[in-house]
Parts: sequence; C-alpha cells; structure tokens
Amino acid sequence: MKVSLPVNDFNIKGADLSYLPEIRKSGLLFYNQQKQGEDMLLTLKKSGVNVIRLRLWKNPTATNSDFETVKNLVQEIKSLGLKTLLTVHYSDTWADPAQQSKPQQWQGIGFNQLKDSVYAYTQKIVTEINPDYIQIGNEINHGLLWPEGEITNLEQMKSLLQSGILAVRATNSNTKIIIHYAGLQHARWFYQQVANLDFDWIGISYYPMWHGKNLDSLQQTLAALSTTHQKPVFIAETSYPFTLEWNDWTNNIIGLDSQLIATYPPTPQGQKDYLLRIQQLLKNVPNAIGFCYWGAEWVSYKGNQATNGSTYENQAFWDFKREALPVLDAY
Repeated sequence: MKVSLPVNDFNIKGADLSYLPEIRKSGLLFYNQQKQGEDMLLTLKKSGVNVIRLRLWKNPTATNSDFETVKNLVQEIKSLGLKTLLTVHYSDTWADPAQQSKPQQWQGIGFNQLKDSVYAYTQKIVTEINPDYIQIGNEINHGLLWPEGEITNLEQMKSLLQSGILAVRATNSNTKIIIHYAGLQHARWFYQQVANLDFDWIGISYYPMWHGKNLDSLQQTLAALSTTHQKPVFIAETSYPFTLEWNDWTNNIIGLDSQLIATYPPTPQGQKDYLLRIQQLLKNVPNAIGFCYWGAEWVSYKGNQATNGSTYENQAFWDFKREALPVLDAY
C-alpha cells in the first residue's frame, strides 16, 4: 500500500536512541541508505529527525541510561543541532504499566521525603542535562513510584508528579513537560484525573500489537484528548517491523502476522508506509505536534548467537546488514 508523504511541519520528528551508547561499544559499523559507513546519529539527522528521545534510570546496574551516560549523549546530540526528549523513569530499571519500582536509594523513606527526592532529582536533571522536553514518568497508566504513587492512591500520585513538575518550572521555564500514557484504553479517563496538573503536552504510546489495530480509533482518541484538554498531543512511542525474520537467538516481540495491521506487511516498504500513515493521521488531529519512533537503534549487536540480544531487531531502522532502511524517507 503506497502512502504519499504529507507536508511535515511537526515539532517532534523523533527517534528513541537509548541503546546507542551500548551499541557503539560493540564496534559495529552502520551504513546509510547510500551504503556508506556512518554513525547512527548522523544518518538520522540527515534523514530529517529533529528530536532524539532517551530514557533515564536512577542508578541502573549497567552503565546504560545512567545519569552521566545520558548527560554526555545529550551534549553530543545538542552539538548536532538536534533537540532532546528525556523520559525519566524514576526507577533503576524499566518503568511501564506493569512495573514502576522505586529506586533502591529511595526505598524505606517516608512520603514527604519521597516527594522531596523527586523534586531534588528532577531539578538536578534539568540543571545538569537540560533537555528540551521531559517526561515526568514513563507510561504511568497505573501511577509511578509504587506503592505510594500507584493510581489507586490518586492524590499521592498527583503529588509526586507535581513535585517533578514544580522542579522543572523552577529550574527552566522553557522545558516542556510531558505526561505519558500507554495505549488508548482509559486514556481519556486518565487525563481527566491529572487535568489540574501544570504540564504542557500529552504523550501517548501506540503499538498495534498491544493497543489495537484500528487507526481510526487512534485518531479519534488523540483528537478527543487534544480538544478536551487544549494541549498539544503527540505519539511518544510507536514502531513497526520490516520483517518477521530474526538475526539473533533472542525471541523478538513481533514474529506473527496476527500482530500486524493487515494493510501494512512486514517489509521495508510496509514499515515505511505504516509510519507515513501515522503522520497522515496526526495531520487530522487538532494540535498534534508529531511522533517518536521507539527501538530505532535496537539492532542485533551482541552477535547472531546471542540469547540476550535484541527483541526489536526486526523493528529497527537498520536491517540485518546494518544498512539504513527506507523508513527513514518518512522523515
């Protein structure tokens, strides 16, 4: 299915590159669409990407997504003239709808001290890393910093979010603040609960495999959120496969046709057409400001026999020969 490229004036034409520091350590060479060796960041910039999204973990066991690594990468990204979006997990590991574990350093402290810790940590992030855009939490459908910040403790959840928001506002008034929700189900209800918080943008994750294959429903939900709350809205995460094959011995998240939208086959062209359709859809949403692709860089980089490799290798922006894919034309 061919989709024409819309005129694109989005604030955010983004890609998440959180694994980039780790991938660089592998020493593998990557190629642009002209089959010339080129760093991932440069290839993305030349393709039209204008925002790089990075996750930040508090004190992870491995030195990836830690404070200093992210700080150094943000400086490099800014030196290339690109903007940065930080997704602050407020955890030492993955935070998403299924898990929102407090950092080990904050275990056992009282609620007021937890709020103070959120404020001080967020202030440090904005002061030292200074992202253009910041998510206070990652996919916080059920809250953050469990158990105190679970959504069943709604006022406490909002109080923790407010601590992060206040820290951003007090440190850099130009930094845009995002509240991030995964999927469409209950999204309208969720944003009603946090409507009185002082944030700037609504960020939604949308993956067909998890959040439904009805793109009309996606458009309607985004439009309703933007109109109801009079805030810019964007797709904070999405992705799509260019193949159902694999390149290492780690099970991929997508490997079945049943996980896909029928009109977009798992081919390089299908991946590109899916992202073009997402852009076209956003053009029909009031005050939609763009999209960010997740897993763009997460190729198989630990060797083809790796059993702890990439679960996203078939949704990346580089194929199994590490050559840039046509999806980059969508930018």
